[in-house]
Amino acid sequence: MKNNSSDIFSNFTIGKRAIKNRLAVAPMTRVSGNADGTVGPLMKDYYQAFAQGGFGLIITEGIYTDKQYSQGYKFQPGLSDEEQAESWKPIVDAVHESGSLFIAQLMHAGALSQYNKYTECNAGPSAVKPLGKEMTFYYGEGDYSTPKAMNKRDINDVINGYVNAAKLAKRAGFDGVEIHGANGYLLDQFITVHTNERTDEYGGDLVNRLRIYDDVITSIRKAVGDDFTIGIRFSQGKVNDFEYKWPAKDDDAKYTFELASKCGVDYIHTTEHNAKKSAFTDGLSLAELAKKHGNVPVIANGSIVNGNDANFMIDTHQADVIAVGKMALANPDWPNVIRNQQKLKEFNFEMFNPLADLKTANEFLAKRD
Repeated sequence: MKNNSSDIFSNFTIGKRAIKNRLAVAPMTRVSGNADGTVGPLMKDYYQAFAQGGFGLIITEGIYTDKQYSQGYKFQPGLSDEEQAESWKPIVDAVHESGSLFIAQLMHAGALSQYNKYTECNAGPSAVKPLGKEMTFYYGEGDYSTPKAMNKRDINDVINGYVNAAKLAKRAGFDGVEIHGANGYLLDQFITVHTNERTDEYGGDLVNRLRIYDDVITSIRKAVGDDFTIGIRFSQGKVNDFEYKWPAKDDDAKYTFELASKCGVDYIHTTEHNAKKSAFTDGLSLAELAKKHGNVPVIANGSIVNGNDANFMIDTHQADVIAVGKMALANPDWPNVIRNQQKLKEFNFEMFNPLADLKTANEFLAKRD
């Protein structure tokens, strides 16, 4: 394993924020907030461990944005009111103490919501039942329900929810926000052909299907100013449809990433099952396509296990920052282990059994160690 400190351990800048290295913690749902959407000491210890472990950038799990249709999971944290925002402040301070940047990922579950304390029904672009089954390790059970089709007022509420959550994140001390536009959640439902059957300005061709991204990004930028970092996450596959590919392939990628850049994001975050592989049958990876067309820094996530994987993505100019997910759960000190050329601990899915929460993970790690 090579320790190329000129690459993954070099400084980098996203927007107006300097990062001490090219290593990030990917957003991962932990279902360990409080019932009211606030967060507590368990979450503080969790995120602080990544900062102390050497990660230059930490992206939170998906945080719900409003008290209408956005919540996706039981015990998911929120940024929909002042009390929730206030509860994040000790965690933000703890992460900053170790010199790491902290980004809040803003998420609207849409049709994939498995639990919502604020409403009894789901809402999405169209009344289309999602594929697959709810995820049991996030308290899910059985089929997804068929959502109601959002009207124009609902869409405006979505946009306003994102804006309000971004402003609350800024007041809580976060360095920026990442808009969750991936993995089958609401925004991704708008760009996915089989979940968007709309015939208005939010449906039809890709220009219309991406309109809500434009609305959300530009509205947040106007609300938070130029000094606050804004990122956007994209994927092809979804939590309930791993095989989905953008239908027009490279053409879809070109327009999507160009639009995100023009709307004012500071970075694009791509996630694939394997970040190093071609996005389509052959050709460039999704991260490379974002680099080619996006004109902003790119964070890549997907099956990046060790230092060689991370260095490969940087050396081949596929990405500027590497986001580690499951391996970071197994090794909260992943950067320090790589830097010191020590042996990484393998990830084990028992950390998600029966629930993908912090208590289960901590109990597994304690037994393993």
